[in-house]
Amino acid sequence: MADRDDTKDAGSSDSQTQGAGGVGKVAPIRAKRPCPECGRQSARDTYPFCSTRCKNLDLNRWLSGAYAIPVREAEGQPADEEPPQDDG
Repeated sequence: MADRDDTKDAGSSDSQTQGAGGVGKVAPIRAKRPCPECGRQSARDTYPFCSTRCKNLDLNRWLSGAYAIPVREAEGQPADEEPPQDDG
């Protein structure tokens, strides 16, 4: 019986995180924020979106090319070539 009492004391730190009814409260990993598609509250499973639908809408925009990262090349020089060097 003494062994059982020792295990209770070791687990006493868990009682500090438990609320009423023995259910523990866990701090959210990420703060909730508005869905970038529709503005509703984000869901944990589909963060930062509120639903799978909004998540898929955003993915479709990326795959169809509606979103693009602008590329700026130097004037007159392609990005792969090095500029000519002076020998003098």
